[in-house]
Amino acid sequence: MAEIAGALRDRYAVLEIAIHHRTGRVEIGEPSVVIAVSARHRHDALAACKDAIDTLKERVPLWKKEVYEGGEEWIARGS
Repeated sequence: MAEIAGALRDRYAVLEIAIHHRTGRVEIGEPSVVIAVSARHRHDALAACKDAIDTLKERVPLWKKEVYEGGEEWIARGS
């Protein structure tokens, strides 16, 4: 995630970027990712945020276990 933030700093006119992914149990509807971007202009900050979440979902090897009434399964990135 640090590499993603560094690439975004090079691509957009932003001051700082922070990306954090929660670990542990996450209930349905609870947030699991926080992306914070500071920039002089809103357009750059919002574009960097969108790019950050899209890239994170493609490149970061995140796994999650979904539990259902009838069973459970592990979901890999790109799901």
